[in-house]
Amino acid sequence: QVQLVESGGGFVQAGGSLRLSCAASGRILSAFAMAWFRQSPGKEREFVATINWSGGYTYYKDSVKGRFTISRDNAKMSAYLQMSSLQPEDTAVYYCAASRGSDGLPPVDRSGYDYWGQGTQVTVSS
Repeated sequence: QVQLVESGGGFVQAGGSLRLSCAASGRILSAFAMAWFRQSPGKEREFVATINWSGGYTYYKDSVKGRFTISRDNAKMSAYLQMSSLQPEDTAVYYCAASRGSDGLPPVDRSGYDYWGQGTQVTVSS
């Protein structure tokens, strides 16, 4: 089994920054892509960013490009989401996800991910 635990969420003012972390644990038997999704009240969980196993490919939701950066440290079995210039629209529960498989292009759909964390709340005030 694989467990993902997010941390780093909090309450920030518009324009501020937060760094989210996702720590993986358990028996990881293959390369896996990692991603961040988010969900606001009354809305569906939406894709934010993803990164492949080797870290050479990243892809972002258009609205966060230039503001968010996804990264990973496989030695620590962790992924990160550095968020800057936060806006109230970024307020959501942020979820870490992992997709098992080869080191190819990672999916952007929820259905493409096999493991999920419990989420961490990010609240941006204005």
